Amino acid sequence: MKRITIAIDGFSSTGKSTLAKQLAKQLGYVYVDTGAMYRAVTYFAMQNNWITENTIDKDSLINHLNEVQLKFHFNETLGFAEMFLNGVNVEQEIRTLEVSQNVSRVAEISEVRAKLVQQQQEMGRDKGVVMDGRDIGTVVFPNAELKIFMTASAETRAERRFNELIEKGQHVTFDDVLENVQQRDYIDTHRDDSPLVQAKDAIIVDNSTLSKEEQFNLVLNLVNQYL
Repeated sequence: MKRITIAIDGFSSTGKSTLAKQLAKQLGYVYVDTGAMYRAVTYFAMQNNWITENTIDKDSLINHLNEVQLKFHFNETLGFAEMFLNGVNVEQEIRTLEVSQNVSRVAEISEVRAKLVQQQQEMGRDKGVVMDGRDIGTVVFPNAELKIFMTASAETRAERRFNELIEKGQHVTFDDVLENVQQRDYIDTHRDDSPLVQAKDAIIVDNSTLSKEEQFNLVLNLVNQYL
């Protein structure tokens, strides 16, 4: 059967990863969570105290990027691949609000993007891949056969993210999560290097009022049209 590259871009907390995992499982494709890669680099910087509330020591992070080794290892029990940073499973650590508050600032560093984009392109070299992020259809795989751009209102996305964090036992307020969503939107769309934009040939999916099942069926129908 023909194998294609599926690029899923969009704003934070639109459920890109959930959709990408569903599609990869259904199609037998490789799934790559590029957001996890940027989160892992952010966590690496936090571990080394290069991030404060208002600043990032970009020079130190850039000078130590060669020490960052990222690997995805499939967890059969969970049914998806988890992120390992330098041999250590950091899947839980990179999903905190603290990492979320800093990841967009790390992701706008050109040297970080160059390193991760190169790895992402290698992962999808043989097609049969579903990759989600901010610049997959515009930078990583501009020739992807199917490009999806996901969006939803900031309030809807904040509510989803807030519920996820509460379920994980994290102590957060809705206002803090909403502020984080809005801040990430601004940084992602205004950075100089590979800002979040809709590719000209991407199909918009606004899932503000869609269930996960409705969204999956909608996009799966699009995939089948290409296959």
